[in-house]
Amino acid sequence: MTSSAPASQVQDKLFSPLSLGAIELRNRLVMAPLTRIRADQDGVPNDLMVQYYTQRASLGLIVTEGTFPVMEGRTWIGQPGLETAEQVAGWRKVTDSVHAADGKIVAQIMHGGRIGHESISGTGRVVAPSALAAPGEIRTPEGKAAHPVPHALSVDEIAQTITAFTQASRNAIEAGFDGVQLHGANGYLLHEFTAPASNIRTDEYGGSPENRARLSVEVAAAVSDAIGADRTGIRLSPQHNIQGAMEEDHKDALATYQAMAEGFAPLGLSHIDVLNADPATEIVQMIRRVSGAPLIANSGFGVQTTRDEAVRLIDEDLAEAVGVGRSVIANPDLARRWELGLEENEPDPTTFYMGGERGYTDYPALRS
Repeated sequence: MTSSAPASQVQDKLFSPLSLGAIELRNRLVMAPLTRIRADQDGVPNDLMVQYYTQRASLGLIVTEGTFPVMEGRTWIGQPGLETAEQVAGWRKVTDSVHAADGKIVAQIMHGGRIGHESISGTGRVVAPSALAAPGEIRTPEGKAAHPVPHALSVDEIAQTITAFTQASRNAIEAGFDGVQLHGANGYLLHEFTAPASNIRTDEYGGSPENRARLSVEVAAAVSDAIGADRTGIRLSPQHNIQGAMEEDHKDALATYQAMAEGFAPLGLSHIDVLNADPATEIVQMIRRVSGAPLIANSGFGVQTTRDEAVRLIDEDLAEAVGVGRSVIANPDLARRWELGLEENEPDPTTFYMGGERGYTDYPALRS
């Protein structure tokens, strides 16, 4: 176990209430979306997932793992969906249990785009803005395989994709979620449109920064219209340069995300969750300022966010809330531990994706 700093060093603001649009948080700690691949083979959440999310209900907000809107957008075996009635009913068990524990939870809607495989989705293809395969390999039921060359979406198919995000968001509300977070980060479909390395289109969805930002804005607008902007957020990872979604030209990236933030501004989104190693950096604070949306800062990806870092981000007014991943995996009662300056369990990365309860629901909470 690791030892935290004395409780006297904790700033009260991190543990103060916060409104993210229509969603009222008891504190400013947010459970980051975490891939755990424990759903059944049909993408239906199960009782183990009910227990896992409910254990963490004392966080101000839970953001679920990336959840596919349609099978074509499925990235992993064990990933949950929000397409079928069975998936909606499975998630309803999760949300009812989290709410009974006085928690708040939003569904992260994630279309994997070219980060997928026909043998995972069963739909016969993967899709992307352009017919460019992602680098590296993906784990399929038959073992590791190279990423396939994706089908480049037509303009009509892009419209269908917007409809898929919108219907999944309606399904999320039907399933009892407090809202949704659109996944526009980490090299998945929306981010593939944003990044010049994965989008070489020459139509209205490619080329200029404004055109590459267009799909994220259109999806956010459509979902906001369907369920309310005050229940709609989006996750971004500017210049994270992952899974082939490269944004190495800072000037271009700044222009692209400014166009995106300007498109979000009239909507009045619930939040924007930005993954960046330094939330104080120009591009992150520009997105926050121009969009006008509350910022959830997440400074770690594969790096464990500490309590001191979370306190600093809020105390220095660099964000309204802080996303935390690995510490939440290992400490279902992290809010209490951090508020009181108590010891923390260490996460075991070897159990993150293995399935079952080990390393999932068996981390101990502190005794009263």
